[in-house]
Amino acid sequence: MPELPEVEVTRLGVAPHLEGHVVQGVVMRRAGLRWPFPPALPELLKEQRITITGRRGKYLLIHFLHGTLIIHLGMSGHLRILPKKHLPEKHDHFDLLLEDTLLRFNDPRRFGAVLWHGVEEGPIETHLLLRSLGVEPLSYLDLGELLFRQTRTRSATIKQVLLAGDIVVGVGNIYACESLFEAGIHPNTAAKRIARKRYDKLGLAIRRILAAAIEQGGSSLRDFIGADGQSGYFQQNYFVYDREAESCRVCGSLIRRITQGQRSTFYCVRCQR
Repeated sequence: MPELPEVEVTRLGVAPHLEGHVVQGVVMRRAGLRWPFPPALPELLKEQRITITGRRGKYLLIHFLHGTLIIHLGMSGHLRILPKKHLPEKHDHFDLLLEDTLLRFNDPRRFGAVLWHGVEEGPIETHLLLRSLGVEPLSYLDLGELLFRQTRTRSATIKQVLLAGDIVVGVGNIYACESLFEAGIHPNTAAKRIARKRYDKLGLAIRRILAAAIEQGGSSLRDFIGADGQSGYFQQNYFVYDREAESCRVCGSLIRRITQGQRSTFYCVRCQR
């Protein structure tokens, strides 16, 4: 599933082709994906100018003066900028037609979403899918202090707390594993038992790793590709994720895998105690 870096890489790729451009039309080749497409989208968006793009957690935001188009890539979705006459292929479910190009949403598993939030409904932050999200890790400076303060009564494991997304958004499975490794924290540790100094290390690790992943085009596990059709290469730098039974790049011990909340967690038995 695309995580925060992959969504940000996608946004950076499509932004120059969208911002300031006028929508010429909307094509919806099915009734919807995870949720139905708003049926009025063609009328709502035709001849409307895109002001700016944004991102909240794993949600890509395309802003207009009268509202915001919310796109979630789901488990296998990706966006591409293509020539306007480019014929659709299998799983091409949604097009945003511009002057000379189009934004195309391809989603084989159909867990993605295209939704609309009009200005009459209030600020975009109040949307049902966005209102409970935590802080953005790349723009919140003292992430360690926030994590420490918000976990004093949490008995859940630190890995599960990171994945919950209500304290800090976008730290999905891959980057949670990598951040916990860098901070030297065992993923099964109860969140409330971790000291402030260790949370400071974790906050810095989260910010550094997410920034590095964005710079390297994200990870290319499963179906993710960027808006230009290219694959990211951050996965070449994994220290623990998807490296079960391989040697730790730091101490040489074996990387182990456990299951937490139906997700695989990878860690080093010596570096993360």
